[in-house]
Amino acid sequence: MNHLLSDRINNLATSQTLAMAALARELKAQGKDIISLSLGEPDFNTPDFIKEAAKKAIDENYSTYSPVDGYVELKEAICRKFKRDNDLDYKPSQIVVSTGAKQSLYNIAQVMLNDGDEVILPAPYWVSYFEIVKLSGGVPVEVPTSIDTDFKITPAQLEAAITPKTKMMWFSSPCNPSGSVYNREELTALAKVLEKYPNIIVVADEIYEHINFSGTFCSIASIPGMLEKTVTVNGVAKAFAMTGWRIGYIGAPEFIAKACTKIQGQVTSGANSIAQRATITAVDADPSVLNEMVQAFHSRRDLVVGLIKEIPGMKINVPEGAFYVFPDVSSFFGKTLRGTLIKDANDFSMYLLGEANVATVTGDAFGNPNCIRFSYATSEDILKEALKRIKEAVA
Repeated sequence: MNHLLSDRINNLATSQTLAMAALARELKAQGKDIISLSLGEPDFNTPDFIKEAAKKAIDENYSTYSPVDGYVELKEAICRKFKRDNDLDYKPSQIVVSTGAKQSLYNIAQVMLNDGDEVILPAPYWVSYFEIVKLSGGVPVEVPTSIDTDFKITPAQLEAAITPKTKMMWFSSPCNPSGSVYNREELTALAKVLEKYPNIIVVADEIYEHINFSGTFCSIASIPGMLEKTVTVNGVAKAFAMTGWRIGYIGAPEFIAKACTKIQGQVTSGANSIAQRATITAVDADPSVLNEMVQAFHSRRDLVVGLIKEIPGMKINVPEGAFYVFPDVSSFFGKTLRGTLIKDANDFSMYLLGEANVATVTGDAFGNPNCIRFSYATSEDILKEALKRIKEAVA
């Protein structure tokens, strides 16, 4: 009956990360001992001080509709956070709170893109960018990078990708899936290219900013001249282990913030009221409260990188943030492992699921057909077991 559905939905790809997670759950339910490294979700609990704020909000009866763009107290707290952590000066009228950063991204695409507008996506990119752009009538323009450059786009590549139809560039730093973090120098070089094109808007997805082992973090909007042409997207899902609370937000030029509020008013209205009140406490907290979690991710990264280096055929770099590794597995393409021909990363990822009982995500989903993504948001014991299985499966 798909012919009765819209072309829009028939042309939309399913999220590969969610599909792999669902498949892993299905196999687990059948009694298979599956280790799932497919979903990007911290394995920590939401900090108690945030849970207490939510309980208090329930007792104070924050149970009615919130303003479409978020409680003013939350928007003020987000402005303080942007100033404290990113040296960005936003006013509450430039902040829009949404049901997760994914909705923030969808809002931006819907209010900015007309049919045929091009959006530059340095690849690898987060799996949903491509489909959200497409769904909004835009044309994704992939700019490939490789493990040899730590998956970062160069100014020359950016310049070469710009055409008269370019409307936006979307990227994440720290990057999902590669874990790459752009430093101030690299962002300044990209900004130098962009300053020649006043009408190109940058979407900077900074949801992983605090899960960062590089020692510093730079928002592209803090580079002189970039604030008025950047939409900074963030949220509390990853840093505060609040994925299910569904709160994301943007800081943007006021005309974009107003447009996002307008569309949200017709689609979901304001985000969950209790989650918003809890988020005030989260964004007002000193980021040092996250040190323990960030340290745990740091040591897991070192463990995983070390173990992958021991697997012949896998090429790995050292990511500086988020909680993913993105090894290049192209040396296995064209080879037969235990009777299975590996044609591409998709085959390799499915082979690991079938043969090692480990769920990963193919790099194809992220615009890089040579790699696969592992999430290391799980215990060190589980990671050791998963990589032991993988090593055996490809031996």
